[in-house]
Amino acid sequence: MNNSKGIIFDLDGVIVDTAKFHYLAWRKLANDLGFDISIEQNEQLKGVSRVHSLKYILGWGNKTVAEDRFEQLMASKNEDYLQRIAHMNEEDLLPGIKKILDYLTENNIPFALGSASKNARPILRGLQIEDKFKAIVDGNDVTKAKPDPEVFLIAAEKLGIPPKECIVFEDSVAGIQAANRADMISIGIGDKNILKEADYNFADLAEIDLEFIKKIVSK
Repeated sequence: MNNSKGIIFDLDGVIVDTAKFHYLAWRKLANDLGFDISIEQNEQLKGVSRVHSLKYILGWGNKTVAEDRFEQLMASKNEDYLQRIAHMNEEDLLPGIKKILDYLTENNIPFALGSASKNARPILRGLQIEDKFKAIVDGNDVTKAKPDPEVFLIAAEKLGIPPKECIVFEDSVAGIQAANRADMISIGIGDKNILKEADYNFADLAEIDLEFIKKIVSK
């Protein structure tokens, strides 16, 4: 299939569900500091960098910490999170993603990862799909968090495809806003009432059939 489109996937909530592990790790950190965070508050952390997530959480708990303590808390949370995801494998792929990745690969449609996670590569490695991506852009490659479009613009550059010819799969409001700001087609995965700014909405990837993928990459 000849086309000039490029696909960019977010990681958490699109390819794999690590959001629950992030929540458990952030909640433990909050509990250790003497307060709790809700699942609803955790929704606000989707697509947000570790630094900004911790700032949000400290704000919710009305806590202030010195810079060195801030760095310690981030490292502690990440260690906790890594322990939780250490045993992830191909079976942890979210329903529908493997079918889509296989189709894109078979039809020579390039795709990249655009994620705020600094642990994206080891996660993809554990899922046994790292080598399928033409480009991987993660939290180690960017300085600005979503909704800034930096992560997607870098991914488009690495794919060698103009931003307006890229299609982004995202499950967060910040991610959809970033894709829109980059002038890319945005596909929201999740609650359409929350992701109402997306160009297209699906409850999950399993709801997407290959005819839709074929149509959207041929436009």
